[in-house]
Amino acid sequence: MRGRSPSGATTAIIAAVVIIALYFGREVLLPLALAILLSFVLAPLVIQLRRFHVGRVPAVLITVLGAVVIFISIAGVIGSQLTQLATHLPQYQSTIRDKIQSVQGAAAGSGLVRRATNVIRDLRADLLEAAENTAGGTPSPAASPGDGPKPVLVEVQEAPLAPFQLIKSIVGPLLQPLGTAGIVIVFLFFILLQREDLRDRFIRLVGASDLQRTTRALDDGIQRLSRYFLMQSAVNACFGVLIGTGLYLIGVPNPLLWGILGGLLRFAPYIGAPMAALFPTLLALAVSPGWSMVVWTLVLFVAIDIVISQGIEPFLYGHSTGLSAVAIVVSAAFWTWLWGPVGLLLSTPLTVCLVVLGRHVEHLQFLDILLGDQPALSVEESFYQRVLAGDPDEAAHQAEQFLKDRPLAEYYDEVAVRGLALAQLDVNRGVLDHPQRLQIKETVEGVIDNLADHDLLPTSSKAAKHAADTSWCALAPEELGPEWQGTPVLCVAGRGSLDEAAAGMLAQLLRKGGLGVRLVPSRAVSATHIAQFEAGAVQAVCLCYLEPESLSGARYLARRLRRIMPNAKILIGLWTHDPANGDRETATRETGADLVVTSLREAVERIVADARAAPIEEPATSLAVS
Repeated sequence: MRGRSPSGATTAIIAAVVIIALYFGREVLLPLALAILLSFVLAPLVIQLRRFHVGRVPAVLITVLGAVVIFISIAGVIGSQLTQLATHLPQYQSTIRDKIQSVQGAAAGSGLVRRATNVIRDLRADLLEAAENTAGGTPSPAASPGDGPKPVLVEVQEAPLAPFQLIKSIVGPLLQPLGTAGIVIVFLFFILLQREDLRDRFIRLVGASDLQRTTRALDDGIQRLSRYFLMQSAVNACFGVLIGTGLYLIGVPNPLLWGILGGLLRFAPYIGAPMAALFPTLLALAVSPGWSMVVWTLVLFVAIDIVISQGIEPFLYGHSTGLSAVAIVVSAAFWTWLWGPVGLLLSTPLTVCLVVLGRHVEHLQFLDILLGDQPALSVEESFYQRVLAGDPDEAAHQAEQFLKDRPLAEYYDEVAVRGLALAQLDVNRGVLDHPQRLQIKETVEGVIDNLADHDLLPTSSKAAKHAADTSWCALAPEELGPEWQGTPVLCVAGRGSLDEAAAGMLAQLLRKGGLGVRLVPSRAVSATHIAQFEAGAVQAVCLCYLEPESLSGARYLARRLRRIMPNAKILIGLWTHDPANGDRETATRETGADLVVTSLREAVERIVADARAAPIEEPATSLAVS
């Protein structure tokens, strides 16, 4: 018996409990999250050491100690650079003062500052006058400012700190980050040491019923995350090196500090690079008497960030992190609110982990839907949604994106027909009434009309393989035999308006193939109206069915048409035919048709091939009489 899915209220309660736990448990969860993310970066190093026959514990110790040494070195460099910068700050005051005066002078020359100052002075005088009038008049002239007691200067002095208090004031602010770093190191050591055991426990927790699938999904997710974090770390390190080198050449002080901070801050999505550019730009403003250093600093950051984000990162790990743009912004705000600045740095990696879990764990699939960059709807679902909304223009716009490198028949087969099949399922469930079906048909007709200018084959360079397919070459009028002139093809809707919409697609493809086509609604060839139907000179008839309830209806329709068109070739198009319901030979035999096809492309190929194979009447020649 299948378990019932949790209700919306239950899901909201669970989400609220999780968020509260993340907020109040941040003292423990934040180091744990840092350790887990670092484990993705360091696990490949442990694996490489194990391949060189290094024991598990020594491999983990070497990796963790190496990471600690690197982090301590980076922290030491940052501290020394900040100390050096602080000692030189007083030297930059005069440069800043000169630039402020130059800006004020330029503004005063234009009269802006002077006019603003006059306005503020007049407003202040009016306010003072209004306050005095409200208080009951002007002060008495007898009162002089010198009258009354004189103020006494009071000086407050703090007692000297005891040695223990002095040590506490210095060491106290360092205890919390040092404690957090220690917890991270402990967590990281045991996560790397018990990596396989933790993996097995996670599999047991989320997918013990299908070990093979869950193991493959988890291994794939871990490999993807490790590769992404390693590449991101390498890219950000290159960003820091380029920034530091560029600032050194420009002449900005402490380029090593800004390079390291740039590489670290770039882990923050969107705002990382601007934050990294802010401090060296302000420093350039304080150091250089002119403005060229400031401009070159800004150009350096913008140019390097554009090259990396638009050129290098898409080449290394795709055009995105697997997150939608909105998800990146929302996740940055969410994790910053939960865990502060560290949460901002971890927001993208943490959210990537959630999306990977959502892609591989069925119960967490909603995370992938909410946060991932994959379309929420498939192309056929999007088509069906557009025609349900009665928007043929938007549906045609989506089709044009598909048709850039795919043939028109493939769009109709893979998107439009499948979208209509979804509508047919809703009809079978009784949720689409007759007016709605008519609206869908009219909307699809609008889409077909919007695509009337598209050729059978796309024109982009990616579609060269389709251009070599000669079966899609349109027939010229001189290639048609006399029996294929005029309107030799009928496209007949099998049952109702949805089948008629599919028949309209086939009719358009055949017309683009060079054949005259007539679209026939199902009512015109029903048992009560077949006697009034005028067929004309028809060579091929295609009966279009999205989903026939049974082959008996197609068999009776084929018999009626065979009686009035005995020489026409009858094809039955079962556009959503499932081979599990029987092969096409059986369907052909049961319906009495000449051929059963399962795609619009196949129907067009068959009919165009028959027209091309038909004999062409030779032009009459006059004989000379001697």
